[in-house]
Amino acid sequence: MAADVYKKKGWEVPNGSLVPTDVQPMERSESPTSGLAQGTEPGAGQEGAIFVHTRSYEDLTSPEDGDVAPRSPEEGRGDQPDQTSMEQISKDFSELSTQLTGMALDLEEEMRLSQEDNMDPLPQTARRDSARSEKEEEDVTMEAWRMHQKHVFVLSEAGKPVYSRYGSEEALSSTMGVMMALVSFLEAEKNAIRSIHADGYKVVFVRRSPLVLVAMARTRQSEQEIAQELLYIYYQILSLVTWTQLNRIFQQKQNYDLRRLLAGSERITDNLLDLMARDPSFLMGAARCLPMAAGLRDTVSTCLQQAKAKSLVFSILLFRNQLVSLVRRKDQFLHPIDLHLLFNLISSSSSFREGEAWTPICLPKFNSSGFFHAHISYLEQDTDLCLLLVSTDREDFFTISDCKRRFQERLRKRGMSHAVQEALRIPFYSVSQVGIPDLRHFIYKSKSSGLFTSPEIEAPYVSEEEKQRLLELYQYLHSRAHNSSRPLKNIYFTGPSENLLAWVTSAFELYVCYSPLGTKAAAVSAVNKLMKWIRREEDRLFILTPQTY
Repeated sequence: MAADVYKKKGWEVPNGSLVPTDVQPMERSESPTSGLAQGTEPGAGQEGAIFVHTRSYEDLTSPEDGDVAPRSPEEGRGDQPDQTSMEQISKDFSELSTQLTGMALDLEEEMRLSQEDNMDPLPQTARRDSARSEKEEEDVTMEAWRMHQKHVFVLSEAGKPVYSRYGSEEALSSTMGVMMALVSFLEAEKNAIRSIHADGYKVVFVRRSPLVLVAMARTRQSEQEIAQELLYIYYQILSLVTWTQLNRIFQQKQNYDLRRLLAGSERITDNLLDLMARDPSFLMGAARCLPMAAGLRDTVSTCLQQAKAKSLVFSILLFRNQLVSLVRRKDQFLHPIDLHLLFNLISSSSSFREGEAWTPICLPKFNSSGFFHAHISYLEQDTDLCLLLVSTDREDFFTISDCKRRFQERLRKRGMSHAVQEALRIPFYSVSQVGIPDLRHFIYKSKSSGLFTSPEIEAPYVSEEEKQRLLELYQYLHSRAHNSSRPLKNIYFTGPSENLLAWVTSAFELYVCYSPLGTKAAAVSAVNKLMKWIRREEDRLFILTPQTY
C-alpha cells in the first residue's frame, strides 16, 4: 500500500531554480539522521556546488524557462531548514499499515496485465527503432505500430509534423493535424489541454511555442513524469537550433517544415527516449558519479583544472553516462538537464571515437539563445572514458585540443593513468557492501549537490523486463511523492515481489527496495543503517570538493 505524511515546508524555492551557495556548511553531523538540513546531508558538497539547484521535475515543469531568476546565496540563508530525525521517521512509518490493500493489489495487477497485454511481437532491436530507416518503414496502420507502449510526437503550431518516435512523420501528418486541432479548439475557448485519460491510455500535451509536444502512453508513469520527458525532448531540440533561432524561423514562416533543419538528428532524440526509459538520472533530475577513491578523483580534477584556456567554461570527464569529474568556471553553474543532454549527445553516436570532434551545442537551461562549442574525444580508443570541453569561442579548436593534451600529460606525470583505468574496471558497487540482508536496491539523491548514487541492479532483477519493472516502481513512488496536488513525504509500499520505501525531505530523496519477507520495522531500522553507510562512503560516491577555474 501507499500511505503518507504531508511534507513540511522547508527551504523551498519557486520553480526550483537558485544559485547554489558557495559557503561551506557550518557542521556535518556524524549521524546523518539526527538533524539534516540542506547542505549537510550525505553527498552535499563541502566547498560549493557543481549544479544549479533543482527540485526534480518541479523545475522542469515550470511555466517558462526565464520566469524565475536564480536566487543569490544570501537570499536563501534566512530560510529555516527542515529538521528530520530518525525518531520522527519511525513514528511516521509506524502509523502506516503493512497490509496489502486494494490499491497495492490494483497497482501490481495493472502492471502485470500491462506487461502481458502490451507484449511487443517485435524483437528488442526493432522495438527501439534506433535505426532511422527501420523506423520510417514501420507501417502506422499496422497493429504492431499501435502496440508500442509509448508514442511521442512533435509538431509545429501550424500542425506540421516535426518528429515521431515510431513511423514516418509524413504518414502521421493527418494524426498530428487532429492533435493541433484539439489544442486550438480549447485555446479558442480560453482554455488549455493538458491530458486525456481513456481506455488505459494517457495522452499528454505540452505547449512550448512554436512547438506542441504530445505523448500517448500505456505505462505506470504519471502525467507529470510524461510531461517531464516531453520537456526533455523540447530541450533536446533547443540544443540543436536555440530558442532564438527557432522563434525567428516561425515568425517569418509559420508553416515552416522544421525537419529540414533537424535532418539527421532523429537518432539523438531516439537515443534520449531510450535513455529516459532505463536511466534513473532523468527521473531524479540529477547526475550519477562513478565510484572512485576521493584522492584519485581530486587528482584528476586538479589536472583538469590546470589544463585550462581563456574560453573554457566546463571541463567534464565521464564514463558511460557517469560523472568522473566536472570543473567549471568560478561564476558559472551547469544545470543537470544540460548535462543529461551532453551525455545523450555523446552516447548517441559512435563517430566521436574516431578522433577529436568539434560541434556547436546550445545548453538551453544555461542560455537558450546561443551556442557553445564542445570538444569531444575519448582518452583511449578501447575505453569509454570521454573528455568533454565546452568553450565559448568557435575558433578555439586547437587551443581546446591542447587542453586535452596537457590534461593527459599531467595524468601521466603524476602516474594516475593506470589508477584511473583500474577504477573504470568496477563502474558500480554491489548492494551487499551495505551489509543489510533484505536490501535489494536503493536510489539516494543529495539535493544540495544535484548528485545521486545507486548500486548495480542485481538478482532477482536480472532480465531487462525485471529491471524495467523495478524502475516503474520507483517511478510510481516518485510520482506519489511529488504529486503537485498532494505531495507525500513518506511512502511505504508492500507487494508480492518486494517492499519499497520512499523518504523525501528538503535535503535529500531516498527510494529503497527490500525483500517482500521483511517487516516495516526492519525497513525503517535499515534506513538509518543505510544513511550511515552513505555518509561513510560519501567521499567515494560523490564529488564533495568540486574544482573551479
